Amino acid sequence: MVVVGVDAHKRTHTLVAIDDAGRKLSEKTVAATPEGHLEAVEWAQRWPERQFALEDCRHVTRRLESDLLAVGEAVVRVPTRLMAGARKGGRELGKSDPIDALAVARAAQRESDLPMARLDGEARQVRLLVDHRDDLVRERTRIQSRLRWHLHELFPGLEIPPKSLRRQHVLAELEVRLANVTGTVAMIARELLVRCRELTVRANELEREIAVLARRLGPTLLALPGCGVLSAAKIIGEVAGAERFRSRATFARWNGTAPVPVWSGNNTRFRLNRGGNRQVNAALHRIAITQWRGVGDQGRIYVDRRMAGGATKTEALRLLRRRLSDEVLRRLLADERRLEAASFDGLLIAA
Repeated sequence: MVVVGVDAHKRTHTLVAIDDAGRKLSEKTVAATPEGHLEAVEWAQRWPERQFALEDCRHVTRRLESDLLAVGEAVVRVPTRLMAGARKGGRELGKSDPIDALAVARAAQRESDLPMARLDGEARQVRLLVDHRDDLVRERTRIQSRLRWHLHELFPGLEIPPKSLRRQHVLAELEVRLANVTGTVAMIARELLVRCRELTVRANELEREIAVLARRLGPTLLALPGCGVLSAAKIIGEVAGAERFRSRATFARWNGTAPVPVWSGNNTRFRLNRGGNRQVNAALHRIAITQWRGVGDQGRIYVDRRMAGGATKTEALRLLRRRLSDEVLRRLLADERRLEAASFDGLLIAA
């Protein structure tokens, strides 16, 4: 099996092919265009048994990956840290595109259980919508902070409750108050208020679109106590196919809820995992906090039992988050199998 490692960039992609022993066979650089991708496939066809290995940089490799999958090529995704380790362990010093591509290929050859790439489905649509809404919310927060300072300068005694600048009636009242005020500060405040209203309206529209997709893709996940629409959509979009995980432990290690061993000899210890997918980790934390506050019975009961056994509240919530990771994976797999069965039934009916 020949492995073709790819070091991808915005303008060019460098490919290096290695044999079963990890020896470099050939290298080639192509343009990062559909024509260049076709040229790469034609170059690699000299080896009947081959596999492409791409460093997992989705924004740079997404188009190349989809073009390779569209013509039937096998593609694996290599995490950046594995590629960096393979490059440091190489005999050739320095950093160049061929060196990086060779490191990607050798990392893919060494690790036999890397995730296989597949064509993007609706999970990517969910992720794009969630990320876009997050960007709008962050921009709204920044504008709200500036607006509050201008309002404080114009109306020193005015009290604006927290999180109230996203409410339309509050914005309308402020608009009326600012209508007859002159000056540059008032003019800027009016503009910020209009922008804040636009961002709120668009964020709410996106949330409704996300809710429709999340209810269709993850009804079982949404049935989990404490899991709201946005948390479910964040998990679905980031996971992008739960079947790629071999086990619950693999999923927990990926999302950062599995502790990291730091022991030697008989001194067995673990420390907090600060790696993994922090977006999914944050979503699991929100679910854990919501359950601990009383949504559903099991989460609060589990935390209380752990705290009665000597664990702190923080430790108990971390343990609950680890249990939720297993439950989320189970529900994701159930939803994906349900969608596959529905798709298969639709094909049978069409046939």
